[in-house]
Amino acid sequence: MNPIFLKPTLKTLIWGTEQWGISAHPNGDDEVLNEEYAGKTLSQLWAEKPELFGFEGVAEDLNIRGIFPLLTKIIDANTDLSIQVHPDDEYAGKNENGSLGKTECWYIMDAKPGATIVIGHNAKNHDEVKSMIENRQWNDFIRVIPVHKGDFFFIEPGTVHAIKGGTVILETQQSSDITYRVYDYDRLQDGKPRQLHVKQSIDVIKAPFVNKEPPKNDAKKISLNAEQLVSCELFTVWHADVKGTLEVVQNQPFLLCSIIDGECELEGKKLSKGDHFILPKDYGTAVFTGNAEMIFSSL
Repeated sequence: MNPIFLKPTLKTLIWGTEQWGISAHPNGDDEVLNEEYAGKTLSQLWAEKPELFGFEGVAEDLNIRGIFPLLTKIIDANTDLSIQVHPDDEYAGKNENGSLGKTECWYIMDAKPGATIVIGHNAKNHDEVKSMIENRQWNDFIRVIPVHKGDFFFIEPGTVHAIKGGTVILETQQSSDITYRVYDYDRLQDGKPRQLHVKQSIDVIKAPFVNKEPPKNDAKKISLNAEQLVSCELFTVWHADVKGTLEVVQNQPFLLCSIIDGECELEGKKLSKGDHFILPKDYGTAVFTGNAEMIFSSL
């Protein structure tokens, strides 16, 4: 089994750029770079070669409607993203044409001095959520916190959040592109305000906000030197540094891999910041050499 290398989908947006490094979503279906799969996208490979991802049939065991379940992004925010919230699977399935919901997490790759992000809100209950949004009490409503390189945040559906300018993150999320904008600073795009989703936002925002530690599962290990950042029912994410040599055991259905800093090699192939690939089922042990920082994820 060879690693599956991907050509990221790049998006330029009003606030900065997104690199969809591992994605089979229709809005950014990455091209597979391996010669043996020339011309195929990740969604095609998922459908045609389920054995690479640990399945006999396409994902029926996971009840994910045949969709490649995860999406890895690098988000580079020059200015603030909208204040937003995502639905869960149940709400998205009923109201967004059967889409998955969006549980996500952020590893902070870089942050300028004094950078902040939005995580959560200050409303005491759902009635207060509705009142504060409808009366545009943004300064009272949103919860702004400082952010630093190396921080990690787990963001469940229903959590008000926003990446702010001067921040670069690696995001691991469900394969969904459903975002409800609560507020967008009244800015214009092509001379018009961007669409807001006030009703949907009020529907799905959870109140009060509870700041919780990310769930963990000590049984899920891929390396003695990999730190588990989160393990929920949808994904597990690890962080590791390559300092000379890093051995990673591919004991997952598939393992998503991203280089977020530095350079290293795998099987003689040079890898650098912004490279993304998948270790398929039964790959065995991956030996990385060099000096690099990596994020891994799986189901």
